[in-house]
Amino acid sequence: MVGTLITVIALLFLLFVVLGAYATVKVIGAAKRGVDRTISQARRTVEDTTLRARTLAQPGPTGELAELRLKLRTSMRATQDALHAGVADDESLKESLGLFERLSAHGHELDDELKRLESEPDRATLAARLPALRERTERITQSADSLRWAARDRARRFADDDLDSLSAQIDVEAGALRHWTEEPGPAAAGWPEAPAADGAASGGQTWPESPESRRAEEPTRSAIDPPVRGPAYPWQKKPRPESTT
Repeated sequence: MVGTLITVIALLFLLFVVLGAYATVKVIGAAKRGVDRTISQARRTVEDTTLRARTLAQPGPTGELAELRLKLRTSMRATQDALHAGVADDESLKESLGLFERLSAHGHELDDELKRLESEPDRATLAARLPALRERTERITQSADSLRWAARDRARRFADDDLDSLSAQIDVEAGALRHWTEEPGPAAAGWPEAPAADGAASGGQTWPESPESRRAEEPTRSAIDPPVRGPAYPWQKKPRPESTT
């Protein structure tokens, strides 16, 4: 019995150690990814700032190369952010995201080539290759822009449809709330109906009639009707017969 208890305690302790180590690894991994993401964003910011400075400070082929790189990177990054943000709500954008990944391979290849040509000492050869590089950049950025704007138009269309449906529902609800402006009858308004005149026929309890109303309903006696004699009692005297003489 004691050995079994010690074994259970040892297993629980080992389980806690494993769970603690796993949680520590996950936390360290998340922190490392956050640091890498921050470093990547900082590096991109520095590179973009450098390219803008070269575009303004170095006219000629070198400045045009920097301008092409800046245009390519800006378009590709904007399209990537738009598709990744939209695919969470619209599953149909997964195919568009796959096409963008294929386009990104061409974009990275062109960006690497433009970066290598920045240090090219032969300016004549560089100037001769610029038209082809400019055309490749234009094709890639146009494709990226087309995907980005199509995704945005699709999201806006869904938002407009949802707004139209919501507006229709609100109009119906507003009409129902304004139903009080109509004057319904007693039955429609929910008030109880008045009881029938005859309490026995209606089955409901009615108020007792007043003596005045009862007397009003009785027929009026004629003034010439003979008086009604009441009952005779022994102590009353008999009426004397009238004399005939």
